[in-house]
Amino acid sequence: MTSLRGRYAYSGDISVAEGWSLERLTPPSRLFGANGIRAGSDGRIYVAQVSGSQISAIDVDRGAIVTVSPKGGDIVAPDDLVFDDKGNIFVTEITEGRVSVLAPNGSTRVLCGDLPCANPITFHQGRLFAGECRPDGRILELDINGGSPRVILNNVPLPNAMEVGPDGMLYFPVMGANEIWRVSLDGGAPEVVARDLGVPDAVKFDSSGFIVSTQVASGQVLRINPRTGERTVLATIAPGLDNLTFVGDRLFVSSISGQINEIMAHGKVRSLVPDGLNWPLGLAMGDDGALFVADGGFTYLLRAQGELQPIGMLFTPGFPGYTRDVVAVAPGEYVVTTANGQVSRWVPARQTHQVLADGFDQLYGVAIAPGGAVVFAEKGRGRVLAVKSGYVDTLAQNLNQPSGVAICDQGCLVAEEGAGRVVNVSSGDVVTVLDGLQKPQGILVHKDLLYVVDAGAKELVQYNMLSGVRKVVASGLPVGAPPGVTPKFLGAIGVLSGPMGPFAGIAQGADGALYVSADAEGSVLKLHPDLLTQ
Repeated sequence: MTSLRGRYAYSGDISVAEGWSLERLTPPSRLFGANGIRAGSDGRIYVAQVSGSQISAIDVDRGAIVTVSPKGGDIVAPDDLVFDDKGNIFVTEITEGRVSVLAPNGSTRVLCGDLPCANPITFHQGRLFAGECRPDGRILELDINGGSPRVILNNVPLPNAMEVGPDGMLYFPVMGANEIWRVSLDGGAPEVVARDLGVPDAVKFDSSGFIVSTQVASGQVLRINPRTGERTVLATIAPGLDNLTFVGDRLFVSSISGQINEIMAHGKVRSLVPDGLNWPLGLAMGDDGALFVADGGFTYLLRAQGELQPIGMLFTPGFPGYTRDVVAVAPGEYVVTTANGQVSRWVPARQTHQVLADGFDQLYGVAIAPGGAVVFAEKGRGRVLAVKSGYVDTLAQNLNQPSGVAICDQGCLVAEEGAGRVVNVSSGDVVTVLDGLQKPQGILVHKDLLYVVDAGAKELVQYNMLSGVRKVVASGLPVGAPPGVTPKFLGAIGVLSGPMGPFAGIAQGADGALYVSADAEGSVLKLHPDLLTQ
């Protein structure tokens, strides 16, 4: 399928109930992030997208996007990719710890299934090399016929996207050391080529034999002399750069958030694919009217003008980790749940966070109870818990995939995603409040009205808890998986993130407007009641 849009194929319209209006505050994202990129023999750029389990090809002049390996297909969480001379694509699947082959006819097979945090990969003169992006990672040569791999180097702290240089040595960034190394293809002791960088995460070579490297922390694109280590800044974009490729002498750079830029002369940058959201996930409205948007490895404040202001990402100081849900607790202060199993209090302006509770399995919704206890859902173990002053209490257990949570006069409400219902767990028993749902995720309560984002039915449901009247406020929402797609579970990424499950969050502004995470298309929606008495 070819599209200038590229990401979400569903063409249905969103319908809203009478008395409500709908507005997209951010445009739909065109990619599910942008990780490893390679130029194909056809002159297009092929883009691996971890969070979307998708590979796309992009026309570098028109920007048209073709899906090569779709969400829900055999390839899961592709992080980097490379072509051989027959047109086969070798793909690292970082959450699966494996390398697979995507043939030109669309068939796939697993080439190597024992590479924890499989990430960098490159091909040189009929030989295939891959690495593990973990603190004690390995660099290996893989047998393209499926035989046992050969270890070239052990105990490399977070190696990433690599390339064989003009001298026949293998060059790779070492994120854990903030250096670029090289090693003989036959193994042996590595050499440091450049140090004290901006956390390099990709190395390629230009036509003059110079290293070009993206820096994930500083957002710089560097040109480095491999003989002297001397460097030049080609461009500065933003923290979160991931990889790069050349189409002829044209240089294109990817960012984890989803943008792809062409680096022009004199540091100028041309946007090929604009920046966007990977999901988004949890939402929280601050007292200043700015909406906090959790987007996994990135977090933003969404201002009234529709501008997304980055306030933290995986490689900025004090970031609490891959962020799923959020609640505002004070001006500029938030409590978040992370995919690493932590509940943390985070102050972005100070670049600090405090872990309130740790060691949980797949955390989702979070809310603040009267008295200040932090209530949160642990989907992996089917529990809802509360933490205050370092003590953790279990409010409910044996739930079927608890997701969103909300505190109200009626007590503690929980979206039980696996059971298709919302329950009250305040009394120690589990009492059904609303059932007949498909996959309830984000929930909130305003007075006697319960609002539920049903990611399965693609609806926003309003339920009056006094009268029992149920109403669909919006249908056809771009939440959850596209119709007909069953997404594969996205597991952990080493030390960077735990399992990356989706979560369509919801928040409310002071004027009664509702904000919904349209995670399927990567946008934030605003639904405004024409009459605030609804």
